[in-house]
Amino acid sequence: MARRDIEFNAEGVTLRGWFYTGDGAQGAAPTVVMAHGFSAVKEMYLDDYAEAFAAAGLNALVYDNRGFGTSDGEPRQEIDPWAQVRDYRHAITYATTLPEVDVDRIGVWGTSYSGGHALVVAAIDRRVRAVVSQVPLVSGHDNFRALVRADFIDGFRAQFDADRLARFRGEPPAMVPVVDKDPLAPSALPTPDSYTWFTETHEKRAPSWRNEVTLRSVEMFTEYEPVAYLPYISPTPLLLLPAQNDVLTPTGLAVAAYEKAREPKKLQILPGGHFDAYVTGFESSSLPARDWFVEHLARWEGPGQLRP
Repeated sequence: MARRDIEFNAEGVTLRGWFYTGDGAQGAAPTVVMAHGFSAVKEMYLDDYAEAFAAAGLNALVYDNRGFGTSDGEPRQEIDPWAQVRDYRHAITYATTLPEVDVDRIGVWGTSYSGGHALVVAAIDRRVRAVVSQVPLVSGHDNFRALVRADFIDGFRAQFDADRLARFRGEPPAMVPVVDKDPLAPSALPTPDSYTWFTETHEKRAPSWRNEVTLRSVEMFTEYEPVAYLPYISPTPLLLLPAQNDVLTPTGLAVAAYEKAREPKKLQILPGGHFDAYVTGFESSSLPARDWFVEHLARWEGPGQLRP
């Protein structure tokens, strides 16, 4: 497979990433558009997924979300879910300009927060012909209440309001850690496995990751409801991959959301917790996704052997 650096314009913001050419692809080939989840950068195992797809003859377009990693965008470290949804669509548009891409065979893949984005994009953008959503956020409202003690919620709301007023006055946005060793300390993702995965992955392979996001990112998280779009994905084929013991984006929320989707769809439960999908459970998560895209975007007859 071959990988090259790419950049493209997203309504005045330059997004950067990688384009993987599928092994053995002849001419325009199926292409999977990919971005990472809450605060993560592409070096946090997205290269492994892209390589798995490319080995099956699928192109993969991977990019950093605006405000993160190598992509431009201000304010830095701010996660606006709707801006990220629009950027998926910009990435699809960019992909359609590449000679390696078959514009009629484009899939989207997302994980965690971007797993929610993939659901929304598949529902509203009919250029998408197949979608895989891994360990997804499906409801910001319900997920926030699963992560934050009820007696802490009013305190968060007061912080959100104070930050909004400060920003109105021209002050810089308030920041909050993504993770903290103490799950009861203020952080965006207050689970022990979040702290372990982010800090270890940062040290091993993603030095550009920063342990902070704007406080408004957390507020926008609480307002984001991908579950509302699930009935509208059909007839685009949907593969949903929740983890068996997910405490960050709770398994039960994803399974319940799946019932709202219409055919064609498939549910496959991954082993372990939220972050196992990237490391110890990588084959369990990447192979079903690969096979789903091959089934619905192209026919695969072995490594590098695609047939229209």
